Amino acid sequence: MEYRSKQQWHGIPVVAVSLGGRAIGVVAVGRVAVGVVSVGLVAVGPVSVGLVSFGVASLGLVAVGVVALGLLAVGITAAGVVALGMHAVGVVR
Repeated sequence: MEYRSKQQWHGIPVVAVSLGGRAIGVVAVGRVAVGVVSVGLVAVGPVSVGLVSFGVASLGLVAVGVVALGLLAVGITAAGVVALGMHAVGVVR
């Protein structure tokens, strides 16, 4: 299933949903999601939620970002079982 909104911002769809593959949009949902707000198995963007997430604010099993929350969290502020960062809270830090 794939959906892309007709509204665009600088040539990128405002909303992109692709449950079978890659979604690129301002708000993106998919296996691999890239956007300002991204949700997926692999999520990349300023606000990202996914199993593996990269961004400014990241939430996931493996989270990398300025503020990261996850099982393995790496960032300036990190919280998780294994947390690496300047301000880290976790079992292993």
